[in-house]
Formats: sequence, C-alpha cells, structure tokens
Amino acid sequence: MKFTITLISTGGLLLTTARGCSAFSPSSTQQLSSKTALFNIPPPSVDDIEGFKAYADRQNAPASFFELQSDCLRSAQLAIRDGFDLLEIEFPPLPANVLDLDDVSAYDVAQANLKLALDLARGFTKTSEKEQKITILFPDESEAKIGVESLTGQEDVGVVTDIEPGICISSLRRSEEGDDRNFKPEQTFLNLFGGGGKSGDVKPLNGTDVYIVLVASAQELPDIEELHEQVKDDKIPIIMYNLKLDVLRGDLGAPAFPPKEFQDRFLSKVKPVYYLRTRQYSRSTTKPPFLVNYQGCLFRAYPGQFQTLLDTGTGSYRRLLGSDIRPGLGAFKEQLTQALRDDGILPADEGSALNFLRTGYKTTTWWEEERKDASMDWMT
Repeated sequence: MKFTITLISTGGLLLTTARGCSAFSPSSTQQLSSKTALFNIPPPSVDDIEGFKAYADRQNAPASFFELQSDCLRSAQLAIRDGFDLLEIEFPPLPANVLDLDDVSAYDVAQANLKLALDLARGFTKTSEKEQKITILFPDESEAKIGVESLTGQEDVGVVTDIEPGICISSLRRSEEGDDRNFKPEQTFLNLFGGGGKSGDVKPLNGTDVYIVLVASAQELPDIEELHEQVKDDKIPIIMYNLKLDVLRGDLGAPAFPPKEFQDRFLSKVKPVYYLRTRQYSRSTTKPPFLVNYQGCLFRAYPGQFQTLLDTGTGSYRRLLGSDIRPGLGAFKEQLTQALRDDGILPADEGSALNFLRTGYKTTTWWEEERKDASMDWMT
C-alpha cells in the first residue's frame, strides 16, 4: 500500500502521520495508529516578530480555559509592549452549556469574570521582570464590596482592598477614605443636574501598573474614558475585560446613554487584543434536513489576524478566512454561510429575492458603517 507522509501543525503541536490518502480529520485524533508520532512543538519566541505574527495569524481557538488564560496574558503583554494602552479582552466567561441554563444570573457571570480577571492579574505579577501592581476595578464601590466579599468573606471592606501581593480591588468611582456619610449633599446637587446618581469621583490609584475593568455598563463607559484621560500620559494600560463592547455600542445614542460620537471619540481606540465571540445561526432549506443549525466564532489573538472559524461539530473549529481587518457581524455570518454552500450543505443559489429576504436591507450596525468623520480604528 502506498502511504503519504503528512506534517500538520496544530497550534504548537506537530502531528506526523503515516497513512493512506484519506484526509486527517479532528475526530480521528483519539484513534491515532502506532505509526503516528506526537511532538510538542512550542510557538516561536515573541521576540521573533515576523515568526510569531505568522503563528498568531493561524493560531487555534483555545481548547481549555487554562490555554485561554495563557493566550490572553500573552496577547495583552504583547499589545502593551507595542504601546497600546486601551485593550479589550472578550470571550465567554462560562462554558456554553452553562451560559444557556435558565438559572444562570448576571451575578454568576460577574463572579466568573472576577475569578478569571484575578487569574489574569496573577499572570501579570508572576511574569513581570519588575514588581507590578494590578488593580481590578468595578464601576462603583457597592459592586466592588460584593466582589471582595465573594472572594474573601470579609464584610467590612474599604474603598481599596488588597487581595494578595500586587493585586487589589477597587472601583472606578471612589469616595474619600473615611467618608462613611449616608447622606452627601454634594451628590444630591449633582443628581439634580444629571449626575446620574453616581457616587464618588473617578481618580487613579497611585502605583497601579495595569487596570482591569469589570462589569461596566454603557452608562459607565465615560468613567473609563475619564480614567484614561488621567493616566494616558503615564501610558498605564486599561483592560476592558468581557464588557461586551459590541453590545454596549448598540446602546449609544439612546436616552440617558452616551451619544453615538462616543464610539468615534473613545471606543474606536480600544484594541481587541484577545477576542473570541461565538455566534449561532439557523437556515431553512427545501430539502432534508430542512433546517440547518450552524455556528462559528470570530477569533483574534494579538498580533494575529481576525479569523473566521466554523464549528465542525466535533469539538473543534475549521479556519475559513483570516484578515487584518475585523469583519462586521453581517460579513462574518455570510462567510460562515458561504462555507456551507461550498460544502454542499446549503444550496448554492436561492434566488436574489429569497437572498434579500434572508439578509434584509442592512447587514451592518450603525457603528460598523462608514460615516463622515468616523474613526474605523476599531477594525484593527
């Protein structure tokens, strides 16, 4: 029998297979024959800029939360090294089967994000050549106290709480130390003139090397901008951790929310250094199985490309496209759909009328569109 020797790189693992001309499939990884050798090949050094960029362009989506956390830390550190100080990390904080449960609350998601952010902070402190101080920020003091209580069990906590060496938890808006007043006349005055009920002032925490912001809403995003204005001259990075900025952008311009120009003024400057957003879609067909459910993810690990990945249904993803420009949500969906057409799962052409009814008049959100004087920095 004639064999073909194939070398397949799978995100740091090199598979050497000796088999017939049948293609290698993810489902066969647990049935490797004795003629298959597995080698643990590390990625290129981050100091090899071109080599690591080529590796990151085709980096696989993580197979575990441990791998995800390691990749998040590396991507954030590389972006900071390259001079970026507004960073976005976005991924599902809980497994998909858990997030779909009816009894999973916003509190559960917030606690998961806090524990993951704490692991990220530990990564910064343990891998830095010099001693670093990482501050995890909640929007306000009450949320920060809930977070501290969940971690430590302490009920009487201050406006800044040291969790472990080099890591503390605080809030974007803080009262002065020792200010325990229940009634604050100055805050009442601000509330009457649009203060929004926010308590305390936005101010940096001395000695902080990296800020990690959690669970902020669209109404609290201007507080992050205010913090950035105060620390940008010192190039102190601010990481927006699982804030779902794509969702929050959709609220801009609504009553009691920041105006749409906030996207171009501030949010467009935020660099997505680690981005993993999954999407699920359904498509009806005129032939069996009549309904096709499919899903994929848009994945980026800095300095790599934005990758469109199709879920193969075998616990892995297939890379469809890679681009240095981030595709809009409509373009991402079309890329997944086109792959199914190419595979013969969906019909190649359903007619212009039906295609229009499926996609609609608009396939982009307002902040993805080219607008006069708009900043498109968010796409890179």
